[in-house]
Amino acid sequence: MTLVDPQTAEYTAPDGWVRVCAIDDLEVERGRAALLGGTQIALFLLHGPDGSAGRVHAVSNLDPYSHAHVISRGIVGTRQDVPTVASPMYKQVFDLRTGICLDTQGKEPKNLHVWPVAVDDGHVLVRWEGER
Repeated sequence: MTLVDPQTAEYTAPDGWVRVCAIDDLEVERGRAALLGGTQIALFLLHGPDGSAGRVHAVSNLDPYSHAHVISRGIVGTRQDVPTVASPMYKQVFDLRTGICLDTQGKEPKNLHVWPVAVDDGHVLVRWEGER
């Protein structure tokens, strides 16, 4: 897991944003966990339209069904062009853009929290209003 300490980075993020890692720290279609204050987030770098590295998504690493911090270890996929991650615990499938659960596996719908992400000069930034 990446522990984020904004004071040690050589990059100064704009107000309201936190530098989480370098884009090179992420692997395409593999999750990475990061700790922002007391909150675990899961970062996913997806393929772009031409097969190169594309958009980064940030969602809660806490699986709302199992209450384990495992979403970063989930299986990345798509459902009708919607980027998804399947929880490794009970296999619920979540939309990485909205956090909405697309396949509840027969349980009540629960969603993942989603944070806006930007990439600036190779730095992955997460919009963060919480504790740091």
